[in-house]
Amino acid sequence: MNCIVVDDEPLAREGMEILIEKVAGLTLLGSFNNAESARKFMANNVINLIFLDIQMPGTNGIEFAKSINPKTLVIFTTAHVEFALDSYEVDALDYLVKPVKIERFQKATEKAFSYLHLLETVNTTINLDNIAEEYFFVKADRKIFKVTFKDILVIEGLKDYVILHTADQKIITAMNIKTIYDKLPKNIFVRVSKSYIVNVSKIESFDNNTLFIKKHEIPIGDTYRNFFFEEFINKKLFSR
Repeated sequence: MNCIVVDDEPLAREGMEILIEKVAGLTLLGSFNNAESARKFMANNVINLIFLDIQMPGTNGIEFAKSINPKTLVIFTTAHVEFALDSYEVDALDYLVKPVKIERFQKATEKAFSYLHLLETVNTTINLDNIAEEYFFVKADRKIFKVTFKDILVIEGLKDYVILHTADQKIITAMNIKTIYDKLPKNIFVRVSKSYIVNVSKIESFDNNTLFIKKHEIPIGDTYRNFFFEEFINKKLFSR
């Protein structure tokens, strides 16, 4: 997987370069201190993954991420935890808080390898025009799969694609997350951020910023927080 590092701090770039060397399958093609230099390099090179700092002079990481090829994965790096949730508002794959620990770095890159494979093999379609009360059909790998609403844990938006996460598999299709959400039953599914829709019945725990469903840690976006708590949580919350 070809990757680059974009960070205005020399020590941060050096730290990321050391981590990248420790992960088999990652090939570092360049390291840049600003978004414009990275953009010029990407115009002539195929880049699968960017480790991108959020706060930089000039074009910041959020703005840069909005302008790149939809198939290029982005893992944000930041020294400020409060900026982490912003990364999901531009369909980032993950975020890493500096100083980055090797275990957390490996977890993020494993996710990147998995998603790159999905993006390279995407050939699925979903028929949403005739969606049934409890299921719909997905065409993938020359077969048609029946996907039942109750089996879906999370629906994740990634650039121009959505990924259906069930307990057993991931199914990716070229579709806007808004399009699929508009068709889903709202008594079962709720959109909790720009990038995530969840099956409410699958939520195991949550705090003010994060939902937990199986192995998934799902950020709650500022725009969607009030609706989620008012419509799905407060009405069913036992209190003294």
